[in-house]
Amino acid sequence: MDSNQYYGGSDAAFSLDEAQEWVDKVNRDTPTSPFKDASIFKHDTSPSPDDPSIPHKLASSRAYTLSLSPYFLYARSQLMSALVSSKVFRQLEFMAVGSWWIYAPEQPDSKNDQLGAEKVLYRVPGNREDVFAATHISMKSKRTLMRLLRHITKPNEGDALDGDDDTSMPLNDYLASQFSVPGELHNPLLSLSLSQLSQQDTSASYALPRIQRHLSSIGHLGPGFGAVIAKYGGGAELLQAACRASAVGGGVYALDTHLDDFLWRTGSEYSEHRFLLKLANQGSVQAKHLFTMSDTSPKESSSPLVEVARSISVVSATFPSLFPIAVEGAPVPATAVLMFPGDMLGSPKSPPVYLQIHSSDTGECPHQQSVIYCSVALSGPEGHALIESAVDRLIRAERLPASVLWSLRYTQSGRLSNSEPRRLTVEDQIPDLYHFPPSSLDLAFEDDTLDLVKEAWKIVVGDEVDDADFMVFDDREGTSDQ
Repeated sequence: MDSNQYYGGSDAAFSLDEAQEWVDKVNRDTPTSPFKDASIFKHDTSPSPDDPSIPHKLASSRAYTLSLSPYFLYARSQLMSALVSSKVFRQLEFMAVGSWWIYAPEQPDSKNDQLGAEKVLYRVPGNREDVFAATHISMKSKRTLMRLLRHITKPNEGDALDGDDDTSMPLNDYLASQFSVPGELHNPLLSLSLSQLSQQDTSASYALPRIQRHLSSIGHLGPGFGAVIAKYGGGAELLQAACRASAVGGGVYALDTHLDDFLWRTGSEYSEHRFLLKLANQGSVQAKHLFTMSDTSPKESSSPLVEVARSISVVSATFPSLFPIAVEGAPVPATAVLMFPGDMLGSPKSPPVYLQIHSSDTGECPHQQSVIYCSVALSGPEGHALIESAVDRLIRAERLPASVLWSLRYTQSGRLSNSEPRRLTVEDQIPDLYHFPPSSLDLAFEDDTLDLVKEAWKIVVGDEVDDADFMVFDDREGTSDQ
C-alpha cells in the first residue's frame, strides 16, 4: 500500500510538472516525510550570445524524467544477480557508467589566474592501464598506487583485506602509514569508495572493500566499465519493473492507499490472520504479517539519521570531455561521476560533494542537455551552497556556453552505509509487525537493501525455504530471452 499517487515513493522519477507537485507535497507534509525544504528554481533562458544554436530553453515537461534515486548498480552486486535470476532484467535497458573524475585545480600562475584556464578535472585511474597512462601522476606515485591496487585486488579475495592491517584507522592515515601513498592520491581513492564522509571520517575498513568492488566490477559486463544505470529514471525504473513482475506473480500494489489503523487479534480463530488492517478508504484487509517503512531510527540504534543536501539540475550542455570511451570496444557511457573535495570548495572540514552527470542517452532529458545530480552529507543552506559552487565550477572548468536552466533542491534524511548495518526490526509485543529501516542515501545501490528484502521473504515463506530460491522466477508463458 502506497499513499502516493505515483510509483516508487522516495525513489520516484518526475516530469517537470510532477516535480512541482512533489515539492508542494513535501513542504506540506514535512513531519511525515524523509524530505524537507524542497524548492525549484527556473533560470534565465535567453539565447546564448556565443552560440545561439545551444538550446537554452527548457523543453516540454514530459521531455524530462528526473529521478530521486539516480543510484547506479555495480556489475558485481547482489541486485544485478537478482535481476538476472528473476528475469526482470528483460524489462530494463541499462547504460554504462563511465569515468570517475576528481576536481583538483592546479595553482594558477600570474599570467592567467582565472578558474578554468588551468586543467582542473582529472580522470581517476580504474585499472593498471589507466595508472600508467595518467600524465598527472609521478612515476614514483604510480608504483605506490599499483602496489596498493594489487593488495586490494589480489586473487585470494576473501583474504585480500585481512592480515596485519589495522583498517579501523581513517583512510588517509591508512594509505599514508601502510603504503606511503602520497596525499595527492587520497581524494581519488576516496572517490572510488563513494564515501560521502571526509577522509578523516571514512575508515579504511569501509573504503577498501568498496574500492575493491569498483575495481573488480570493471569488465564484468563488458569492456571499459564496471557499473550501469537503468535508462529512463534509474531506481524508479527498477521499481516499475519490479511492480510489473509482482503483478504477474499475483501481487497487488495499491497506489493512493494507506493504512489508517490496525487491530492485532489474539484469539485462536485469528491464528492465520492476526491483523485486521483498516484502510483510509474505509476498506479493510486481513493479514498474517505486516511490514512497514520507518523514517526514523530504531530505538536501539546508536546511529542517528543523517541529512544530506541534494539537487537535480537541467543544464544546457553535453560535457563531451567527461564521457571518453575507456577502451576499444567499450560502449559510450551515459553517466560520469565527479567528486569535489570539500577543501577545493573553500570548506576544508566539509565532506565531499558528488556530481553524477547524466547525458541525454539516459532518456532523462532532451538532446544537447544534461542532468546533474548532486549530493553532499550536509543539510541546509551550507550544503546547498557547496552544491551550487560545484556545479558552477564544473561549467566554468569545461569552458562551455552553458547555463543551469532548472534546478530542484531538497534535503533528505536517511542512513549512510558508513554507519552501523541496517536491519529489520520487530515491534514490541507484536511479533508479526516488522519495520524496514530508513532508506539508504548511498550513491550506488548497497547490497544490504537486498539482504533486508531476503530476510522479509524468509519470514513470509518460512525459514525452511532454500536460499537458492530467492529471486529465482520461472519463465512466464509468452516470455523469452528475446
